[in-house]
Amino acid sequence: MVDRVGVFEAVNQAISWALRLRVLAAFSASSASVGRGPGAESLTGTGVGKMIHSLFLINCSGDIFLEKHWKSVVSQSVCDYFFEAQEKAADVENVPPVISTPHHYLISIYRDKLFFVSVIQTEVPPLFVIEFLHRVADTFQDYFGECSEAAIKDNVVIVYELLEEMLDNGFPLATESNILKELIKPPTILRSVVNSITGSSNVGDTLPTGQLSNIPWRRAGVKYTNNEAYFDVVEEIDAIIDKSGSTVFAEIQGVIDACIKLSGMPDLSLSFMNPRLLDDVSFHPCIRFKRWESERVLSFIPPDGNFRLISYRVSSQNLVAIPVYVKHSISFKENSSCGRFDITIGPKQNMGKTIEGITVTVHMPKVVLNMNLTTTQGSYTFDPVTKVLTWDVGKITPQKLPSLKGLVNLQSGAPKPEENPSLNIQFKIQQLAISGLKVNRLDMYGEKYKPFKGVKYVTKAGKFQVRT
Repeated sequence: MVDRVGVFEAVNQAISWALRLRVLAAFSASSASVGRGPGAESLTGTGVGKMIHSLFLINCSGDIFLEKHWKSVVSQSVCDYFFEAQEKAADVENVPPVISTPHHYLISIYRDKLFFVSVIQTEVPPLFVIEFLHRVADTFQDYFGECSEAAIKDNVVIVYELLEEMLDNGFPLATESNILKELIKPPTILRSVVNSITGSSNVGDTLPTGQLSNIPWRRAGVKYTNNEAYFDVVEEIDAIIDKSGSTVFAEIQGVIDACIKLSGMPDLSLSFMNPRLLDDVSFHPCIRFKRWESERVLSFIPPDGNFRLISYRVSSQNLVAIPVYVKHSISFKENSSCGRFDITIGPKQNMGKTIEGITVTVHMPKVVLNMNLTTTQGSYTFDPVTKVLTWDVGKITPQKLPSLKGLVNLQSGAPKPEENPSLNIQFKIQQLAISGLKVNRLDMYGEKYKPFKGVKYVTKAGKFQVRT
């Protein structure tokens, strides 16, 4: 005999989930435009037609280790177009983000040695899909501590639950971290043990409180014993330096990441010493854009936990200080099986900060067999298969500049390489924003306690290339 009670419970649960999805979508749409500037719209409630049909997660070896379909199932063979584009690209980061196929569009991102490949059946704004895919990767990072193949496989049930909540029938639904954590509880060892014994899941029983307010990014009733607000100003320098040492191209890509652990409903104002140097600023939805337009002050009610407050660009080359210089001499003789390699790196700007974590990567020509080099600092490796030379320098001390020099062995009878390789440089400078951006003060309103506040500055190399 059929268990009628069980049937009724299943039907009621299905109805409650359907109602939950409709309510979430309705409130997301109604709250999407509260206190936001252009370009800061939430991913929910936009009028984009059928967006993502399927999602494939691919590792660096080309294995599809996870797939999710919101419509009908799309065959994995659609990824063959992506693999073809990947083979043609010289580097994983050079794979075209949008690939057109006879029946679909493939839009992808590369994050943490993984490809997130989405399948689209109709034309949609590509940046919209790319931003959503980054939001998925950020959510995995937030939930599991890392966005890696191992972490995703270990938490595959939660991954599918998150994807089901973040996208409903191809439309973005719940993408804010605070809302998702009320819907899907983050994994813990104790919760995993309890779930395995009781057969329960991480899905919450109640509707998220934040989704029902005009501040969907913050949950209600937040309480902390220690109230803290930390901001990380991280800037990356993208630059191309020519043979003579002149700057061909230079710009700074910056972000301000926040870690906010404040009780109640605080209202924060963050001001800068020199905000006018920022171009092309993109805001978190919590930012009040009109206040920024009129006063250049960031006024916001923050989400709880970690989030990206703003991202910005400094494109004026006279404002971009190049912190390192490279002296280089790379030569290959005609009708000879050897060549010379000599590079020296040093600090260019005397900013009172130590340049550390320096790594020089060189993609040598295919005719190079091996390299016999000596270095005054750090260590080097040369891979004879990929022809990649990596020099791990470490810190720079102005008193003794590090250098790497020696012989390059070429294939006998091979023609001389047509052009010299470029040097790709990575470095890091602590407690410095290379653009000169400085936080002036942080004020809090709406709560009576005094939080602990801190700001950290970091400058890193983005795509920093020296041509030889």
